[in-house]
Amino acid sequence: MRVLGLMSGTSADGIDAALVDWPDAPGARPFELVAFRESGLEPALQERIHRLAAGELPGVSVLRELSALDVEIGEQFAAAALSLLEAAGVDASSVDAIASHGQTVAHHPEHRASLQIGDPSVIAERTGIATLADFRARDLAAGGEGAPLAPLFHHEAMGDPDESRLVLNLGGMANVTWLPRGGDPDAVVAFDVGPANALLDGVMVEISRGDERLDRDGARAAAGSVDEALLAELLDDEFLRRAPPKSTGRERYGSAEAAALAKRFLAADRAPDDLLATLVAFTAESVAEAVRRFLAAPDRVLVGGGGVKNPTLMAALRERLGGVPVLPFDAVGVPADAAEAMAFSLMGRNAMLGIPNHLPRCTGARRATVLGEWAAPGTGRPLPRQSS
Repeated sequence: MRVLGLMSGTSADGIDAALVDWPDAPGARPFELVAFRESGLEPALQERIHRLAAGELPGVSVLRELSALDVEIGEQFAAAALSLLEAAGVDASSVDAIASHGQTVAHHPEHRASLQIGDPSVIAERTGIATLADFRARDLAAGGEGAPLAPLFHHEAMGDPDESRLVLNLGGMANVTWLPRGGDPDAVVAFDVGPANALLDGVMVEISRGDERLDRDGARAAAGSVDEALLAELLDDEFLRRAPPKSTGRERYGSAEAAALAKRFLAADRAPDDLLATLVAFTAESVAEAVRRFLAAPDRVLVGGGGVKNPTLMAALRERLGGVPVLPFDAVGVPADAAEAMAFSLMGRNAMLGIPNHLPRCTGARRATVLGEWAAPGTGRPLPRQSS
């Protein structure tokens, strides 16, 4: 069963597209990553997404911009899917479905609400492929947080019955999946830890006056020194202490918070590199503290997301996790760049089979169900049936 997964994270810097062949039965192994491609988003579009998510638009403009971006992001997702298929030499008619996460612009589980834009009808119309989207809504309706959703993939693709593993995704936010030895899906625990790249990237935008979007290779953070007083202040955070299940996003750790931190440092004539070093330490210590508070010592840590390309952050994790092996997803056969898009591809495959595509213990949902809603392909091909 061939499903194309589409994913854009809270950083909104690009769209990941992964085409995966899955078994036509409930088990996920063996699977084959047929093709992967990342399509960048223009900085101006990224800025529009961040401004909308941060609530920076005047009230009269919000609905117009939300509506416009829903369509524009849908076009971008469709283009990313078609670019992947063209580059791989794969005909769209051989793809059973597209599973699109969309672009998150609001996540408020306290209101049982989460909003992802990128109209799936646009994707289905442009590609001619049935498109599954809006995954989080059903989990929220079932009493969950709507996140995290990737643990199903982590368990199926990276679990090991003989080893306890911590899967750590370092995107805009940092989130963990605990896979204890034994392989029991009901023993999996997952939750958002706090910010990862969102604050680091946001501070880089502020201190460079928009010329730089990230601290490439963590070079500036490596040149700075940790401000221990600020680190302690950042770690004194109600969200970090809250027991899982829990989830968060840019509404809490986004551009507004990054701008406030940068303004505070610059006003005090402090070295910006020290702020970046402190934020790296904040992410690493948040992960280590989450393991101490809520989990147990893993045999190894597997890391994916954009943060895996930041050697300064990876070194900080190794230091604060006390010598536990910290490796990229690639070490267990899952390309780190492709993992999140592959996760949604698996969710689409499960939906086509009518079997649950999330782990309710990880999100807090009352029961396992099938997440997502279909947009028909509009080409005469049948719409996959979805079980409730």
